[in-house]
Amino acid sequence: MEGFMALKAVGVGLTVLGAGLGIGKIGASAVEGIARQPEATNKIQTAMIIAAALIEGAALFGIVAAALLV
Repeated sequence: MEGFMALKAVGVGLTVLGAGLGIGKIGASAVEGIARQPEATNKIQTAMIIAAALIEGAALFGIVAAALLV
């Protein structure tokens, strides 16, 4: 039974790591895009927030699935 708990922890950890990397990549790309085209700041921020929200939703699903299925 302890092995299953370790698998849950690995699953949750990988999910959080993936979400963190994804949101970090989005943030870095948004800052770079705003630096290149300051006039497009509002459009870039809107797209960044939507993409980050989708990643957060997928991460939440992954955490719940890892916690319940294993």
